[in-house]
Amino acid sequence: MEEMINWLVDQVWGTGLVVLALGAGLFFTIMTRFVQIRYFKEMIKLLFEGKSSENGISSFQAFCLALSGRIGVGNIAGVATAIAYGGPGAVFWMWIMALLGGASAFIESTLAQVYKTKVGDEYRGGTPYFIEKGLKLKWFAAIMAVVVTISYGFLTPGVQANNIAAGLENAFGLSKTVTGIFLVILLGAVIFGGVKRIASVSQTVVPFMALGYVAVTFIVLGMNYDKVPAMFSLIFTSAFGSNQIFGGIVGTAIAWGVRRAIFSNVAGCGEATYSSAAAEITHPAKQGLVQAFSVYIDTIVVCTATALMILATGMYNVTPEGKAPIVQPLANVEPGPVYTQMAIETALPGFGPGFVSIAIFFFAFTTLMAYYYIAETTLVYLSGKRDLPWLKTILKVVMLLMIFVGSVKSSSMMWALGDIGFGSMAWLSLLAIVLLTKPTLKVLKDYETQKKAGKDPVFDPITAGISGADFWEEKSREERSPGKKSSLG
Repeated sequence: MEEMINWLVDQVWGTGLVVLALGAGLFFTIMTRFVQIRYFKEMIKLLFEGKSSENGISSFQAFCLALSGRIGVGNIAGVATAIAYGGPGAVFWMWIMALLGGASAFIESTLAQVYKTKVGDEYRGGTPYFIEKGLKLKWFAAIMAVVVTISYGFLTPGVQANNIAAGLENAFGLSKTVTGIFLVILLGAVIFGGVKRIASVSQTVVPFMALGYVAVTFIVLGMNYDKVPAMFSLIFTSAFGSNQIFGGIVGTAIAWGVRRAIFSNVAGCGEATYSSAAAEITHPAKQGLVQAFSVYIDTIVVCTATALMILATGMYNVTPEGKAPIVQPLANVEPGPVYTQMAIETALPGFGPGFVSIAIFFFAFTTLMAYYYIAETTLVYLSGKRDLPWLKTILKVVMLLMIFVGSVKSSSMMWALGDIGFGSMAWLSLLAIVLLTKPTLKVLKDYETQKKAGKDPVFDPITAGISGADFWEEKSREERSPGKKSSLG
């Protein structure tokens, strides 16, 4: 079974996906004229614009919900594995993937808003929805929805749960079985409360955990300030092959940097599209810009925090797959959160293991909340207009079961299952948003035209030349009707 799973990982994460992810990000960057850089100030402003309604969540809640999915064990354990297998140069390629991924995130989240719909009393949307409405390919949308439901409901939760359990066991000696039971009870209480409860928890926890983690990074780097210049030099020389020690693994550095950046910020993979569609805003491009900013927070801020602590303290090994170790100061330490724990421990004795295990708990738990919301949204899509609450109950039970299994099983198996899930979604989602570039550019042009006219952009799909945006078409009709007030937010 393990051999078959590892074979699948190799097929999904071949050179083709690395080229597609980098190529798509570069393509979107050029076509949008570097939207992720030009509108950086606007991104921050839009974060706090708009409020939640009876049907949707606020822009900031959508941002936090997306971040809760982006910021997970990939920011701690994932960065460590990228360095362990790709060397310090992998960090540079994570940065590049984040920069290009900002454009991918803009495209996918804008599309999610354009083609969202109202199901019951909640806004729903995401990759399957815009594939069906934008590409008019219902079979493709159905495949995407099935893959996402399986990935987030079954394949990927175990990675997060496994790292929570391992961290608490290493730091506090807590049994993995006990942790698994605790996670099932705690997450069950949240996900049975619906999207509003998930969003509420996310907006409270996510800013707290990210700021706390970055604060500890500054302390560790401050105590190793003399090594910081050499550390950045190591990253850049390793990335381009001029470093004497790591120069021979440039290809591996690129592959692992892109791979772990995708696992961490999931830009272009569709993960943030579901929370983006739930936001209450006046123009789709606004949420696209907000979600582009979330990629920067995830990779440029949080992932870099982890990488700098590990590299500045020298708490890492580099052993490319199938090759002899290049550097191995930590003997046989398995790549993962222990690198970060040891890095913090060198600066703050007695603090590292406990702090990292608690950080992993918050990072991974909020990610699990986002996973459930995404899987439920795709399940709602597959159900059509039928209300089948028993299907949601089955999804909850299966996901909670996988969280318990992930808590007690081996980390290598859980990472492999997670890689299969994310890789499969990446292939399908990136292809879909490349095919839908044209309508997204129309939406961006409409936004920019209104901004230049001094207006607060309000989306009208007919004016923008977009078809299939049923929600916005109905909203525009109601707002144009005399004496009528839109009931759609």
